[in-house]
Amino acid sequence: MQNKMTHLRNHLFETLEMLKDPENPMDLERARTISDVAQTLINSAKVEVDFIKATEQTEVGSEFFEVDPVQVEFQPKRIRGL
Repeated sequence: MQNKMTHLRNHLFETLEMLKDPENPMDLERARTISDVAQTLINSAKVEVDFIKATEQTEVGSEFFEVDPVQVEFQPKRIRGL
């Protein structure tokens, strides 16, 4: 199983497609369960982002987000009050 944000998005789009399938639509209860689990993962990712911001981490990295370090521009830490 893949555990990255891009994989979560793919699963959610797959769920949406299955819901829209006129011949064999996904059960609504199952779709709600998938949505609830996805929301929990998204909330967890928000906490991770908030933690990175709060601790002013300059290192790029997360087990949940895929980041290409080459494309990320590092900015020096700002001095508070300036």
